[in-house]
Amino acid sequence: MPETQVLGPSTPGPTAEFSADEVFDRIVRLVHRNLGVPAAVFVVLDQGGQLLPGAFGLPAEVQASRRVRFDNPATAIVVGERAPFIIEDTADDPRLLDRWVVEQVGARALAGYPVADGRGEVVGALWAIDRVPRPWSDEELDTLADLAAACASELRLRAERERARRAEQVAFRAHQRAQFLLGLSERFAGVTTIEEVEETIAEVVGTGMGARWCSLALVDADRRHLRYVTVGHQEPGFPDGMRSIRLDAPRPDTAVVRDRRTLFYRDQDEMIEAYPAMAGIGLMSTGARSFLPVVVEDDVIGVVICVWAEKRDHDTGTAALETTVSRYVAMALERVALLEARRRVATTLQESLLSDTPAVAHLDIATTYAPAARTDQVGGDWYDAVVRDDGTAILTIGDVAGHDVSAAAQMGQLRSMLRALAWSHDESPAQMLTRLDRANAELGPGALATAVVVRLDHDDCPRGDTGPDGAPERGYTLTWSDAGHPLPLVLRRDGTVETLSARPDMLLGIDPAAERRDRTARLLPGDTLVLYTDGLVEQRGVAITERTEDLVQVLADLHGEATAGLPRALVRRLVGRAQRDDVAVLAVRARVPATTGPPSAEGPARAERKVADDLSDLGPARRWVDDVLESCDVGVEVRRTAMLLSSEVLTNALEHGRGPITATVEVDGRRLRVGVRDGCTKEPVLRDPEPRDLSGRGVQFLDRLASRWGVEQHEGDGTVGRHASGGDGKTVWFEIDLGSAPMTGAVPVARRSSSAATASIPLVERVLPWTRDEARRRRT
Repeated sequence: MPETQVLGPSTPGPTAEFSADEVFDRIVRLVHRNLGVPAAVFVVLDQGGQLLPGAFGLPAEVQASRRVRFDNPATAIVVGERAPFIIEDTADDPRLLDRWVVEQVGARALAGYPVADGRGEVVGALWAIDRVPRPWSDEELDTLADLAAACASELRLRAERERARRAEQVAFRAHQRAQFLLGLSERFAGVTTIEEVEETIAEVVGTGMGARWCSLALVDADRRHLRYVTVGHQEPGFPDGMRSIRLDAPRPDTAVVRDRRTLFYRDQDEMIEAYPAMAGIGLMSTGARSFLPVVVEDDVIGVVICVWAEKRDHDTGTAALETTVSRYVAMALERVALLEARRRVATTLQESLLSDTPAVAHLDIATTYAPAARTDQVGGDWYDAVVRDDGTAILTIGDVAGHDVSAAAQMGQLRSMLRALAWSHDESPAQMLTRLDRANAELGPGALATAVVVRLDHDDCPRGDTGPDGAPERGYTLTWSDAGHPLPLVLRRDGTVETLSARPDMLLGIDPAAERRDRTARLLPGDTLVLYTDGLVEQRGVAITERTEDLVQVLADLHGEATAGLPRALVRRLVGRAQRDDVAVLAVRARVPATTGPPSAEGPARAERKVADDLSDLGPARRWVDDVLESCDVGVEVRRTAMLLSSEVLTNALEHGRGPITATVEVDGRRLRVGVRDGCTKEPVLRDPEPRDLSGRGVQFLDRLASRWGVEQHEGDGTVGRHASGGDGKTVWFEIDLGSAPMTGAVPVARRSSSAATASIPLVERVLPWTRDEARRRRT
């Protein structure tokens, strides 16, 4: 009888413990005192026996257990007849023969009144028991009837309280579920990536369903495999080898895809019983598991797996939440696919408007464009480089206001106009920006933008006294004009950073008649000019001056970095994953030429450099070798080989030799020669290292890639070059014939055409369009 659950703290049942109830014990004591009986009891019929929430004067074991089990209790007579049961002498009533109350309690006189519960059903009786025959007076029976009514009132009061408590719990759960369901839309509304989908699923199943771990798996576009695409909230112990599985595998996650139905298992044993293949794969949790299908266009495109830490039954509330969650996941995945497609198209548009940097004699140019990581839109950032002739290059960088396709289109127009001006008009940067601003206003697009134009003019002949030992050298005259853009920086060859300070002129698109000015500076061999857009230094909550100081420090720290990697290193160090805006960076380094000039009829080109005694100088030394070779018109492929071998020889000298260390480069019309001298006479050894060995391959490179190589030993006072001191030592050298291409042509690169078109497309974007197309095909 469910209503009897309000009798005490324990839930009644055939095997449950039951304890005394203070209220009903007080009532039976009132029966004892008012009627003068030695025993009184309140009995409630229960499955398999009788409960005694109130008892007095009964045998000790019954008083303690408050539960008796026997057939044909006297209380059943009161419950069945719904009327009082009054006996003055039990010996005179055959109905009480062999009754427990007579045999065990010794009852000779009985008076029992029915007690009804909150629903009006008689569930028990309040008994007065005497061990001698006695007549019951009307006053005594009225008192017993009143006390029985008090028992009934207490039961009804408790039942009402219990109903109120349960209603409150139901209402609270309903409120929580309603709030949770209302919050689902808000949680999934801002999702733009697969990682965010996973994070939202983890939050939802954790707060709404109490799951400990979750996973998201998507069906491949070929409908042959199920791939786990996120692992941030994956159950520990999930094997890497099971992250991609065939759809015909006997597993619950693949069965969900095949059967399009939710699977739930109250614990791991139940799952393994249904799918024995899941045994022994290393799963940590032994708790409940749920596998939810994610359906789009009548096809299952993925599965959400929820894992609980403990056993759990699949109630209706959890099932409703699962259905809702899977629907929101499907909508979120569709949104992610749409945003990824739009972002990829927009980024492709942006990149198509950014041309490859040209090869410029005596300049090392590198660029990067990093689109905002958390948006499907594009910005108006651009960079460009135009070569007018062998001695002049025009560099530009700019940013159109806005972050949409319109901004990208305006950027393309401005960039194209400025590119044409740089090519056709031999003018200063200020004059170019003035012409651009007028064209922007009169021809369109009327964009608001910032820009910097830099003109680099190579010196006709060496000048000044800035070279080694105060010698003149050929550098560049740097002329620049700034239209409201972040100021250019110059990383000097000694590692210091100089900001080309000046007050920027008016932005483009405001006043075409505004005066614009040129500024000049010097760019010496080894110096690097850095142009960038504001996305590199803008950060919410941080002053722009503070971020610019950070940029100066990072640029100084990157002294020695190869020019090709400098723009990406700046973006990685300053922006990282917190990128909120597009970033464009252009770096230009003036190469260091051979001091003797290029090879000629008078003799080969020669250059020499002292190398510091630690590995921090390895990068600059390699870069110096490349500069010298480039100034001697050595081809790119041969320079790459020479850079690799120079790196190995320099590293060997820095790690295993001793100072002083000197690098020399010599180039004539048929070959190049690079030598590195150090103060150690121990020669390198050609070895055959094992695959696990971390070193020993440098000499192998020399032997296989160089046209010739060798070691020269120096004894006593033998010196080589103006930086080499006397004493013992050795020079490790190699030569490469200029007509050879040792690093190309040997191993052709084979690309599979089937993967080229989809390699960079996210999995969710490849799956969903297929699903839509297939659904349409099926409907037609």
